Amino acid sequence: MTEYTRYAVYYAPRPGDFATRATLWLSDAAPHLPGLPRPPADLTTAPRRYGFHGTIKAPFRLADGTTEQDLRDALAALAARLAPVRMAGLRLEQVKGFLALLPEGDETDLLALGAEVVSHLDPLRAPLTEAEIARRRPDRLTARQRDLLARWGYPHVMEEFRFHLTLTDDLPPELAQATAAILGPWFADVLPRPFDIADLCLFGEDAAGRFQLLHRYPLTG
Repeated sequence: MTEYTRYAVYYAPRPGDFATRATLWLSDAAPHLPGLPRPPADLTTAPRRYGFHGTIKAPFRLADGTTEQDLRDALAALAARLAPVRMAGLRLEQVKGFLALLPEGDETDLLALGAEVVSHLDPLRAPLTEAEIARRRPDRLTARQRDLLARWGYPHVMEEFRFHLTLTDDLPPELAQATAAILGPWFADVLPRPFDIADLCLFGEDAAGRFQLLHRYPLTG
């Protein structure tokens, strides 16, 4: 049985054209699209490690005495009482230095979903180590984000939660713009409208540092 060092709860698209194209973009077989300023492998080092996803609960280690089955049971119970979230669609945007797909429309229900998942599963999370805290660069966070990091193990939760589907590494502005000009049209015909978050997906980090989909829990509340 595979042992996982950390777990995360992500959105991952169900099988279909959108999932196929996004997975291809972050794979070793990604096509070098005409006009793309660099090969895909040079643009996607970080997101290929994590796979195509939207973070709902960021990677965490299990608390002492907690098992993967405990986490699975808690996630199943949570998904059974939470309703799916529907957004108008997705759009390609530059977020700080990277390109991502962002939801369109009122995000009230999405923020509520994120808060429920983070708070409900938090008792299963091991406290952050000093090294883990340092990796979050607290000196670059706001006071509120530092408080959230201390309380929930991640700074971008609750009202600071910004759902996004990462497509590239951090890129210089000109490179990001040139990549977006090619990537936008390539994704355009498969972007879902509406965009539904219908599952909570449990991922585990394997020994190679890659995150694998372990189970998909439909939101049925």
